[in-house]
Amino acid sequence: MRRNSHVRFCSRDGIVKQPSTITPKELDSALEPAWITSRQIEAGRRAMTRNARRGGKIWVRIFPDKPVTVRPAETRMGSGKGSPEYWVAVVKPGRILYEMGGVTENIARRAISIAASSRSVPTKMGMG
Repeated sequence: MRRNSHVRFCSRDGIVKQPSTITPKELDSALEPAWITSRQIEAGRRAMTRNARRGGKIWVRIFPDKPVTVRPAETRMGSGKGSPEYWVAVVKPGRILYEMGGVTENIARRAISIAASSRSVPTKMGMG
């Protein structure tokens, strides 16, 4: 049976292989596999910026490159795939979500913990 080539599939199995060279920064990495929407990524970035008070630099290490399609309500079967509704980033355990540098450790930890409340995936903080 032939499979459509335009339909993207991305598994949630396994852990991510990180780059080996990381400069000393405060990190926020995922503990479970999940989809993080672009709105959640932006809300976390805004919360970190607000708490750092423009004192440091923030790196967002994930990008929402997977489209999630939705069919309109009360439509009949057939007539193709639905239109893209929103975009998600596929996150596996161990994936670094945010990096923060140029601020003290307690400010970075507070900012990352506030940003973690806007996401659906549990994370852990650590120094890189």
